[in-house]
Amino acid sequence: MAPKSTSKSTAVYIYALGRRKSAVATVKLFNRKGESLINGRSPENYFPLTFTELNRPFILTKAEDKFHFTAKIIGGGRNGQLEALVLALSRALSKKDEAYTSTLSQAGLLTVDARVRERRMVGTGGKARRKKQSPKR
Repeated sequence: MAPKSTSKSTAVYIYALGRRKSAVATVKLFNRKGESLINGRSPENYFPLTFTELNRPFILTKAEDKFHFTAKIIGGGRNGQLEALVLALSRALSKKDEAYTSTLSQAGLLTVDARVRERRMVGTGGKARRKKQSPKR
């Protein structure tokens, strides 16, 4: 077994967390231009159809070429993951510069969408709102 490396990265980053439905996105925002990664893949490959929505926080703050990020997303579907990642990126940008906060909040990117799937209740036959059929006679 190979020995573990003891050197740590000296890169300074801003950490932020975003949640949506059952998806959780953790983001490290770096203050220089570089390659962004989501779960070890490029953002174009991870979200091929909705890549423009992912860049929305950077476009609104006019910071497209100033930052890059690494993100780890756990759980949920693709849409929930995308919304969790956009929230985490917006939070990281607002931590970086307070001037970004008003722009991002006016666009609704700092608002948490707390809606989650309704849990099933006992006696509903496996669904959340289904009721058992009552006898006719």
